[in-house]
Amino acid sequence: MGNENNTSGAGVNRAKMYQLALFPLNNGATNVYYVLILTYIATFGNNVLGIATVFASVMVTGMRVFDAITDPIIGALMDRTNGKFGKFRPFMVIGNAIMAFAVFMLYCICPNISADQMWLRYAAFIALYAVWVIGYTFQTSVTRSGQTVLTNDPNQRPLFTIFNTIGSMAGMGLMQFLAPIIRANVADYSSANFYRVLTPIGIVISILLTILAIVGIWEKDQPKYFGIGGATQEKTKISEYIEIIKNNNPMQRLMVAGAGCKLALSIATNVTVLCMLYGCMMGNYDGLYLPMMVLGYVFSVPFFLLTVRTSQKKGQKASLMRYVSVALVCYIGVLALLLLWKQGNPAWNLTLISNGKVSINLYTILFILLFGIGYGAYYSTADMPIPMVADCSDYETYRSGKYIPGIMGTLFSLVDKLVSSLSATVVGIACTVIGLKNLPTADTPYSVGMNWVVIILFCIIPMAAWAVTLLVMRKYELTGERMKEIQAINNKRKEAIANGMTMEEAMEKYK
Repeated sequence: MGNENNTSGAGVNRAKMYQLALFPLNNGATNVYYVLILTYIATFGNNVLGIATVFASVMVTGMRVFDAITDPIIGALMDRTNGKFGKFRPFMVIGNAIMAFAVFMLYCICPNISADQMWLRYAAFIALYAVWVIGYTFQTSVTRSGQTVLTNDPNQRPLFTIFNTIGSMAGMGLMQFLAPIIRANVADYSSANFYRVLTPIGIVISILLTILAIVGIWEKDQPKYFGIGGATQEKTKISEYIEIIKNNNPMQRLMVAGAGCKLALSIATNVTVLCMLYGCMMGNYDGLYLPMMVLGYVFSVPFFLLTVRTSQKKGQKASLMRYVSVALVCYIGVLALLLLWKQGNPAWNLTLISNGKVSINLYTILFILLFGIGYGAYYSTADMPIPMVADCSDYETYRSGKYIPGIMGTLFSLVDKLVSSLSATVVGIACTVIGLKNLPTADTPYSVGMNWVVIILFCIIPMAAWAVTLLVMRKYELTGERMKEIQAINNKRKEAIANGMTMEEAMEKYK
């Protein structure tokens, strides 16, 4: 699985296995809040606070204007940070603390505001979401930027994908597992009690994952691992954003590809979409949601191993394109099955348990195979662009000599959040179009048009997103061999600078 030595060869920086395993838990920590906020915020705002459906959904996307202002500031601040506690660890701690405060206040305190003061509910809803956005940017950008110090070995970086996915499952998966249990035993998604129980559990899980992630990056969060200029790295400016977007072509393509992967995942796993599919259409949310979720995770295991193997042999680009293609093909079959669905006809509905006994029809078998393989493929690639951000950051160092992981990380984070929040808006608008006044929950009766909403959101939009991903990645130049060349040149420049050569001289000599 990779060499555990910290360094080996001409300046090659390698991570110990425990570092590769623990640091990605930072993604799990942020994904806890990802589930709490982006999965439930529209349902909470609409059904608990009484906020209009369209407003609750559109506001989440509209706040990306706020992101466009704060993200570059936070990114530049991270690049300028080099204190007693390192460059990355302070942002992990501060970010998690901010998110914990914002989420607790939103879900546990806001429902206590009187319904007679709706203006205050709206104001608190917006303000606390904005605070959460800042905290989320602080911590999630570290997952992307911190990889640059963890390892620069092209054979190790693909391992980050599998550990990152495990870390993601430790946060997102655990929350997705607990949520329906709490719904069934405490209160429905439309009740304030559901959020009062789930929120504190999520905060504790996230804090524990953050602590473990800090342990993972502790030894690497030092100036000697920062780019090619160490502690003498020049101060960066917010204007770097524009320059990177304009001249870093691999980053441009990866941002589009990452947006496609994230859009597919965030819409297809949206709680409202799954409530309509398993609850409203199939009539058995409690009996289908958890089994199908577990099934998807089981199918994803072999794909995690396959993506790493492919990435190490042919590079991360080849791995991403291969398995996104598998997901696209499988979901053509899922689309066909959903088009065949007939309300009230057992032969064309999903069934696992009937009258306390196992009852699986041909429709369910085909759905399990196509959905399981497709979900496994796209779930294993959903976070693959994250370690590829480190490649783009190294390319930027190679191209311009600048070590700016903060700006690179927040730039990608901005796109990530834009797309993730867009899913809530798309779902909310789709439900409004078919005449639903409130977002459906697990017990909402089926109404005309829900099947088409599910077909579009669960299949067509993710398939379109994957197609765009495949298109833009065709000319992505950072293959496995190309990254080896870039790392070798960066290492030569770093050694030359350490021996007294100026940055400009090193850049000119080694190209």
